[in-house]
Amino acid sequence: MTYYLLSVVQPTGGQPPAPEALAGIVADVEAFNQELRDAGAWVFAGGLAGPETATTLRPKDGDVLMTDGPYAEGKEYLGGLCLIEAPDLDAALDWGRRAALATTLPIEVRPFTADH
Repeated sequence: MTYYLLSVVQPTGGQPPAPEALAGIVADVEAFNQELRDAGAWVFAGGLAGPETATTLRPKDGDVLMTDGPYAEGKEYLGGLCLIEAPDLDAALDWGRRAALATTLPIEVRPFTADH
Protein backbone atom coordinates (compact mmCIF):
# COMPACT_ATOMS: atom_id res chain seq x y z
CA MET A 1 0.00 0.00 0.00
CA THR A 2 1.09 3.55 -0.74
CA TYR A 3 0.00 6.80 0.84
CA TYR A 4 -1.49 9.51 -1.36
CA LEU A 5 -2.29 13.12 -0.58
CA LEU A 6 -5.58 14.43 -1.94
CA SER A 7 -5.27 18.21 -1.87
CA VAL A 8 -8.40 20.34 -2.04
CA VAL A 9 -7.72 23.28 -4.37
CA GLN A 10 -9.64 26.36 -3.24
CA PRO A 11 -10.01 29.37 -5.57
CA THR A 12 -8.75 32.64 -4.11
CA GLY A 13 -11.51 35.19 -3.68
CA GLY A 14 -14.21 32.64 -4.43
CA GLN A 15 -17.61 33.12 -2.87
CA PRO A 16 -18.67 30.47 -0.37
CA PRO A 17 -21.72 28.46 -1.39
CA ALA A 18 -25.13 29.44 -0.07
CA PRO A 19 -25.94 27.82 3.29
CA GLU A 20 -28.27 25.24 1.71
CA ALA A 21 -25.66 24.24 -0.87
CA LEU A 22 -22.91 24.17 1.78
CA ALA A 23 -24.99 21.82 3.95
CA GLY A 24 -25.23 19.41 1.02
CA ILE A 25 -21.48 19.62 0.35
CA VAL A 26 -20.69 18.98 4.03
CA ALA A 27 -22.98 15.92 3.98
CA ASP A 28 -21.31 14.66 0.78
CA VAL A 29 -17.82 15.12 2.26
CA GLU A 30 -18.85 13.29 5.45
CA ALA A 31 -20.22 10.43 3.32
CA PHE A 32 -16.98 10.36 1.29
CA ASN A 33 -14.91 10.22 4.49
CA GLN A 34 -17.08 7.35 5.74
CA GLU A 35 -16.53 5.51 2.44
CA LEU A 36 -12.78 5.90 2.96
CA ARG A 37 -13.06 4.53 6.50
CA ASP A 38 -15.24 1.60 5.42
CA ALA A 39 -12.73 0.73 2.67
CA GLY A 40 -9.77 0.93 5.06
CA ALA A 41 -8.25 3.75 3.01
CA TRP A 42 -8.73 6.53 5.61
CA VAL A 43 -5.59 7.91 7.26
CA PHE A 44 -6.36 11.58 7.99
CA ALA A 45 -8.35 14.50 6.58
CA GLY A 46 -9.02 18.10 7.50
CA GLY A 47 -9.64 21.59 6.24
CA LEU A 48 -7.36 24.60 6.51
CA ALA A 49 -8.11 28.20 7.42
CA GLY A 50 -7.64 30.72 4.61
CA PRO A 51 -4.19 31.88 3.51
CA GLU A 52 -4.72 35.24 5.24
CA THR A 53 -4.26 33.37 8.54
CA ALA A 54 -0.85 31.99 7.52
CA THR A 55 2.54 32.94 8.92
CA THR A 56 5.51 32.12 6.72
CA LEU A 57 8.87 31.34 8.33
CA ARG A 58 11.91 31.72 6.06
CA PRO A 59 15.54 31.00 6.95
CA LYS A 60 17.73 34.03 6.28
CA ASP A 61 21.34 34.63 7.27
CA GLY A 62 21.29 32.09 10.10
CA ASP A 63 18.02 33.40 11.50
CA VAL A 64 14.35 33.01 10.60
CA LEU A 65 12.29 35.80 9.09
CA MET A 66 8.61 35.69 10.07
CA THR A 67 6.05 37.20 7.67
CA ASP A 68 2.28 37.41 7.99
CA GLY A 69 0.38 35.77 5.16
CA PRO A 70 1.29 33.20 2.55
CA TYR A 71 4.72 33.01 0.92
CA ALA A 72 3.25 33.49 -2.54
CA GLU A 73 -0.01 34.92 -3.77
CA GLY A 74 -1.94 32.82 -6.25
CA LYS A 75 -5.28 32.22 -7.87
CA GLU A 76 -5.70 29.08 -5.78
CA TYR A 77 -4.60 27.82 -2.40
CA LEU A 78 -4.60 24.62 -0.38
CA GLY A 79 -8.00 24.51 1.30
CA GLY A 80 -7.77 21.09 2.88
CA LEU A 81 -6.21 17.69 2.57
CA CYS A 82 -6.91 14.03 2.88
CA LEU A 83 -4.22 11.44 3.39
CA ILE A 84 -5.28 8.03 2.12
CA GLU A 85 -3.79 4.59 1.70
CA ALA A 86 -4.31 2.96 -1.69
CA PRO A 87 -2.81 0.00 -3.54
CA ASP A 88 -1.82 2.09 -6.57
CA LEU A 89 -2.22 5.42 -8.38
CA ASP A 90 -5.36 4.29 -10.22
CA ALA A 91 -7.12 3.57 -6.92
CA ALA A 92 -5.93 6.91 -5.52
CA LEU A 93 -7.22 8.71 -8.62
CA ASP A 94 -10.60 7.04 -8.15
CA TRP A 95 -10.71 8.35 -4.56
CA GLY A 96 -9.65 11.76 -5.90
CA ARG A 97 -12.53 11.69 -8.40
CA ARG A 98 -14.95 10.92 -5.57
CA ALA A 99 -13.44 13.73 -3.47
CA ALA A 100 -13.89 16.20 -6.34
CA LEU A 101 -17.55 15.25 -6.64
CA ALA A 102 -18.08 15.53 -2.87
CA THR A 103 -16.29 18.85 -2.40
CA THR A 104 -17.24 20.38 -5.77
CA LEU A 105 -13.61 21.60 -5.94
CA PRO A 106 -10.53 20.51 -7.87
CA ILE A 107 -8.50 17.77 -6.17
CA GLU A 108 -4.79 17.23 -6.71
CA VAL A 109 -3.59 13.64 -6.15
CA ARG A 110 0.08 13.05 -5.29
CA PRO A 111 2.06 10.16 -3.83
CA PHE A 112 2.97 10.94 -0.22
CA THR A 113 6.45 10.09 1.02
CA ALA A 114 6.62 9.39 4.73
CA ASP A 115 9.12 7.89 7.12
CA HIS A 116 7.57 4.87 8.76
